[in-house]
Amino acid sequence: MRTTLDIDDDVLFAAKERAAREKVSIGQALTGLARAGLAAPHAGRTKAATRPRGRLALLPKRKEIVTLEHVRRIADDEGI
Repeated sequence: MRTTLDIDDDVLFAAKERAAREKVSIGQALTGLARAGLAAPHAGRTKAATRPRGRLALLPKRKEIVTLEHVRRIADDEGI
């Protein structure tokens, strides 16, 4: 089905990257992302945790300070 949507630039950019990586159309990539988002449980989510700022989503508040060392360790663990 064809329709016109107003999509933020960062979302469109991410969808294009995903489409290229998965070798599907942008429409198929957006459909998959929308379905996954609609199927995801909403319990425990906060508005700050789900609202993206630029190309990054904000994390929920923690009782510890996240340092550059935390970020580097996670990046290494995930192979980024």
